Amino acid sequence: MGQGGPLCALIVMGVSGAGKSTIAEALAGRLGWRCEDGDRFHPETNVAKMSAGEPLTDEDRWPWLKAIADEIDRLCGKQQRAVFACSALRRAYRDVLVHGRDDVRIVFLDGTKELIAGRLAARKGHFMPPGLLDSQFETLERPAPAEGAVTVSIDATVAAIADDIVRRLQIDSA
Repeated sequence: MGQGGPLCALIVMGVSGAGKSTIAEALAGRLGWRCEDGDRFHPETNVAKMSAGEPLTDEDRWPWLKAIADEIDRLCGKQQRAVFACSALRRAYRDVLVHGRDDVRIVFLDGTKELIAGRLAARKGHFMPPGLLDSQFETLERPAPAEGAVTVSIDATVAAIADDIVRRLQIDSA
């Protein structure tokens, strides 16, 4: 992926429990950008399915991913910037979100299943039950070099992870 003009969107991706929302909020605050949780773009049918412990199918995901991509296009078209927290587990999903833009970058939050399972077990009130973690890891396709993603370890503090991302993407913080 080529280096075009300034970035208008970051997509913070990873399995449930990797810290997408927390890191996206920290990055957005640090950069002075908007923060958008990809979960809010899910139709109610998807939330109900996940709450019932049922993994989503690709058919369930396409409208959700398209809604996020449309919001990225809308914001970037208005010269606005945002950090999106979105699982984006497969390359095909990321392709829908980025669709060839060079002003949108992927940030992959990488962690072991054991570390993430511990975090999920400690969570309260989230619709993703810990039992779906196996299906998340089965679905996960780590970003390929051609995607230009930044891969960061989640085995650090939120501030250290945000610092690492900003440094590696060479973004001027607010």
